[in-house]
Amino acid sequence: MRNRLALMLAACAFVPAAPAPVFAQQARELTIPGNPILADGDYYSTDPAPFVADGQLWILTGRDEAAPDVNDFIMPEWQLLKTADPASHKWTHYPAILKPENVFAWAEPARAYAGQIIQGPEDPNGVKRYYLYAPVLEKNSDAKDRFAIGVAAADSPLGPWRDAHPSGPIISQKVPVANDIQNIDPTMMIDDDGRVYIYWGTFGQLRGMELERDMITPKGPELEMKGLTGFFEAPWIMKRKGTYYMLYAGNKAGPTSDCTPAVYHACIAYGTAPSPMGPWTYRGVVLKPVSSTTSHSGAVEFKGQWYLAYHTADAKGGGHFRRSVALDKMEWDDSVSPARILPVTPTLRPQPPLAATRNIARSAWATASNKPVPVQFWIKSLNDGIVKEAPLPPDMWGSWSPNNPPSQWIEYRWDEPVTVNGSRIRFWNDQPAGSGVGVAPPAKWHLEYWEKGWKPVPRPSAYGTATDAFQNVSFRPVTTRCLRAVMEASTDGKTHAALAVQEWEVLAHQPAVPIVRDSDKAPPIPCG
Repeated sequence: MRNRLALMLAACAFVPAAPAPVFAQQARELTIPGNPILADGDYYSTDPAPFVADGQLWILTGRDEAAPDVNDFIMPEWQLLKTADPASHKWTHYPAILKPENVFAWAEPARAYAGQIIQGPEDPNGVKRYYLYAPVLEKNSDAKDRFAIGVAAADSPLGPWRDAHPSGPIISQKVPVANDIQNIDPTMMIDDDGRVYIYWGTFGQLRGMELERDMITPKGPELEMKGLTGFFEAPWIMKRKGTYYMLYAGNKAGPTSDCTPAVYHACIAYGTAPSPMGPWTYRGVVLKPVSSTTSHSGAVEFKGQWYLAYHTADAKGGGHFRRSVALDKMEWDDSVSPARILPVTPTLRPQPPLAATRNIARSAWATASNKPVPVQFWIKSLNDGIVKEAPLPPDMWGSWSPNNPPSQWIEYRWDEPVTVNGSRIRFWNDQPAGSGVGVAPPAKWHLEYWEKGWKPVPRPSAYGTATDAFQNVSFRPVTTRCLRAVMEASTDGKTHAALAVQEWEVLAHQPAVPIVRDSDKAPPIPCG
């Protein structure tokens, strides 16, 4: 059901006020060999919003500061990246340009979520100001969700920024009309005719509205945008050759989804429309899920080339709450109408060669007894080589269901026979041993290999079931193409708990440089 505008805010022209405090920006000149742009772990950047100003490409980003074991968005401020030429790999980094509480008197500190900077139209004095649309927490509100969208203005992207609407946010659960959504992730567009549009939303709710040319005052009704399959959050509006495009983070999950197999992950999908308010038609996926569970993008044309900015967990020490911005070229297929956005393949800065290791799991294809795996988990995480201090469900294989069976297995298959004599496995739990609910350590488990049937590995060492470290098992060498870990579920005598494994390594008898399997390659023929 569409929400209609119940009242109009009074016209509110921007009136210069005393400058808000400006951070010591301490601009850093960097030469970046590739993605992510900030990769050394000193600064994490997130939620990129690219724009062009003064002949240069800028990216507004948030800043993640969560500790490695904290699963929360700790985002105190916004920062900027700037380059005259992405191919030059030369960037200027402005670590801090704005904190919410330093500009919006009505905002709580921190929670500097995804915003966007856009240059407004000329005012009567011929000045084009920059406007920052920022989702922040309203400190004196009794709304069920206190996230609201404020607007700051400045004569330069670097500030000083001032509240362009000091009386409060322009969008919240109370203004301009009552709504019950979380009001974050604003994206803006000034159309060719000078009309101004804002879009925002998350958790599957996308809204759009026209603003007056003052960039602040609502003009049209608040409308629900429909037709964008799997919309979750992070809208990004743009226009090309008369067609309106909406990028967004989608999480329509499942084993046959063109977006993502795991619901915690998101792809960047897009739709098109013939007008700013729709109707919208889903067109496909621009960017497959990246290394962070969240995905957030923005696109811009710069010197005749389109670029897609997005974030990943690929920086040193990165994670789902320690994300870093990347930038890649975005191409179009103009042989169809409307023009199609071609899938973007993420690039990564040059990496050191892989070290020799006994772990050959990276070259295997993983499967499990509970196929298809429940959408909150991701079987590819079994052999991605990553162990997190505070993993989320897609960082592991899991088996939770309303009725868990007494046993499950996970299996690796190789294209050719391998000789192995050891294994390391990292279990995960949220319930203690002996539980019949949730996810518990296995009651017991063992390894089996295929040799004209499934057989226990010979002379294994102890099978540990603790979840706070890798459990190591050694055994006499076997040559096989398939290996299974068979686990018996914990039980309280009535029901069985689920099982979960964050990482499973298989050890060859001699170290070698690992061959990482192509995840898009067809799996080898089953052994059993």
